Amino acid sequence: MLTNYFKISWRNLMKNKVFSFINIIGLAVGMICCILIAAFVTDELSYDQYPTQANQIYRVGLHLTENGGITDFSNVDAAVGPGIQAAFPEVLAATRLLTWHQVFIRYQDKQFKEQSIAMADSNFLEIFSIPLLEGDIKTALKEPGSIVVTKAFAQKYFGTSPAMGKTILFDKGQEVRKVTGVIEKIPSNTHFHFDAFLSTADLPIKSPSWSNIGFYTYLVLNKKADPEKLEAKFPQLVAKYVVPEVRRDMGISLAEAQKSVNTFRFSLMPLTDIHLHSASKYELAANGDINSVYIFSILAIFILLLAIVNFTNLSTAGAASRSKEIGIRKVMGSIKTQLMKQFLLESILLTFVALLLAVVAVGLLLPYFNRLAGKEISINTLVSVKNAAILVVFGFCVGILAGAYPAFLLSFSKITAVLKGGSAVKASRRSTLRSGLVVFQFAVSGTLIVATMVTYQQLHFMQNKKIGFDKEQVLVIQDSYMLGQNEQVFKQQLQKDSRVIQASLSANIPVGMSNIEGSTIYAKRENDKEAHSEITTNIYHVDEEYLATLGMELKEGRSFSKEFSTDSTATIINETAARDLGFGKASPIGKTIVRSGQREFTIIGVVKDFHYASARQKIAPLIMLLGRNSGAIIVKVKAADAADIVASFKKQWETFNPSAPFTYSFLDERFAFLYETEQKTSQLFTVFAIISIVIACLGLFGLAALTAEQRTKEIGVRKVLGASVVSIIALLSRDFLKLVLIALVLAVPIAWFAMNRWLEDFAYRIDLSWWVFAMAGLLAVGIAILTISFQSIKAALMNPVKSLRSE
Repeated sequence: MLTNYFKISWRNLMKNKVFSFINIIGLAVGMICCILIAAFVTDELSYDQYPTQANQIYRVGLHLTENGGITDFSNVDAAVGPGIQAAFPEVLAATRLLTWHQVFIRYQDKQFKEQSIAMADSNFLEIFSIPLLEGDIKTALKEPGSIVVTKAFAQKYFGTSPAMGKTILFDKGQEVRKVTGVIEKIPSNTHFHFDAFLSTADLPIKSPSWSNIGFYTYLVLNKKADPEKLEAKFPQLVAKYVVPEVRRDMGISLAEAQKSVNTFRFSLMPLTDIHLHSASKYELAANGDINSVYIFSILAIFILLLAIVNFTNLSTAGAASRSKEIGIRKVMGSIKTQLMKQFLLESILLTFVALLLAVVAVGLLLPYFNRLAGKEISINTLVSVKNAAILVVFGFCVGILAGAYPAFLLSFSKITAVLKGGSAVKASRRSTLRSGLVVFQFAVSGTLIVATMVTYQQLHFMQNKKIGFDKEQVLVIQDSYMLGQNEQVFKQQLQKDSRVIQASLSANIPVGMSNIEGSTIYAKRENDKEAHSEITTNIYHVDEEYLATLGMELKEGRSFSKEFSTDSTATIINETAARDLGFGKASPIGKTIVRSGQREFTIIGVVKDFHYASARQKIAPLIMLLGRNSGAIIVKVKAADAADIVASFKKQWETFNPSAPFTYSFLDERFAFLYETEQKTSQLFTVFAIISIVIACLGLFGLAALTAEQRTKEIGVRKVLGASVVSIIALLSRDFLKLVLIALVLAVPIAWFAMNRWLEDFAYRIDLSWWVFAMAGLLAVGIAILTISFQSIKAALMNPVKSLRSE
């Protein structure tokens, strides 16, 4: 019996090749999207699950109330982790991680610039369940001068030779490190990614403090510990350790310092929540977003539903062509359950053909998807035994879901109706269900069109927003500190080039991976009785040419100058810092600010706010100090041949014989990198919008073809009675266009709500305009008209003699 079902199913699919093709392609595209998005979501949810004690590990963060708002930091000071472990018995262990600056590493004649290096406590690798291929995990990071490297790192420097015991040189050779361990690699699904770990035993910390940030600190709690109750005990540590430090460093009264108990709060975040739920400053890597997981999960479901809707629509619409078959089979004794099994088997067969195509397509598309989504999903992961079983179950579920309603509809049709020449589906052309499904398809498509347009607009807005400095024709020469005493000489040499407008020496670049120092400051008052308005600010170390080179504007005051010897204790602040310090409309020029350590600086200028981070973030307070600015040379050049300028600079660099190669970047390229996440989101929305439209149009095309076929004789009669080609086309298109317009009416409020929520993540954002929705509507209607026009025109131009000959 089952074999017979398969034969009939296959014959029916071959008999209706066009509609079978549309159904298979529609289902395959929906499954491709669903499988790829499922892989993406699974990968996102798997972050930091690999440690043996993952559910017991918590990261200590700092929750700081300041500047009229709240800031969350992902790192704390050196003493916090060990201090918490010593104070509370429910903490089994504590470990710390400290990011290391970019560094050149040399072994014999090989030298590379390494950017993924960290310092870690001796128990870090053990707590995070990172096994060593070579070395002892308990002692590998215990001694000063030790380094644990990945297998790839070791092969880069040592080739096939054993890495253990080898020594490597840092920077100019002053620091020597000995390889004491080799690990395979850090898992890709973790919130940190490093190629080497140095021992924190090398840190010259004599008296660890509590009141600053810098160390990523993790606690292992016992299984019965309640993290919320533990967190509630932290204020006693703030009162005991932080308050005295704040009083000492800031030179304020005890009463003022005690305010820290309410404004300075340590917090705990589960390790497994960091990647998707943390929005703290200074994360170790770009985090994901739980909202993105929700959005793409919903997209996967909707796109699959679009494909299933196509199947249901085409199956019910094509029921008329199988009316006589159903009637005869019922007369011959087929019962309803046999007919339902037959039609469900046809659906499942078609679904598995689509699934096979989808799996092949996923294998081909996975590298492109990884590049687009920034993932490292392996095809081996997708084709595992477990996933293969899931795909088989998935195929059965989709097949049954897609075929259930058509099977029920066809199986329960009346024999007398179909044998008298009627349809198995009463009034199928006006089917409320079919109309509702078309509305659903285009509502989803319309929403995605709006989403695509809005994400593109927001990206364009951020990339073209006035950012407060000139990023065009600005060259950043990196690693200039490797020139040593010749760093200033090289900069002065570049300034003699006629193509150079201005040059500045500073490691603090407005955009990109610039390391920004921070500090707590307050404005010194006229008398000690006045309250201090403390704020946390970022610090740039610059030279006298910095503002001019980057085209930054002063709101008031002056820039640093070599003519004023007192500028070593002067500062330039941005507008946000001036406002948050409480100056109001009064001029801050000549006022004094005090920073940690009771160091005083006189304000000589206020620079207009400029964006030194993504437009997702509000511009934060910033102060600029003169000196300690070694690290990079920023060069503003005339609009000329960039290749010639770079070649000339490289030649001059090499005359100093530095141990580092000449590396550079353009500031506008670094700026574009800030919005890589938004760029990927826009691309993904575009891809999914196109896919949803293609699926919806496939269904609409099939329905238009079936409608034209079912109304062939009606069209012939109308033409004989004098109906024009235009009126026939309008007749066939009208019903479908009504459904598309209803879909757009439903899509507008959904799209408006969803995109408003998405835009809330941006401190600087566009306003949603009515024309975006109008444009999306016109686009959807235009696509629908193009889809159905082919069949409508074909039917309208048909010779009425052929359609009426059989009457």
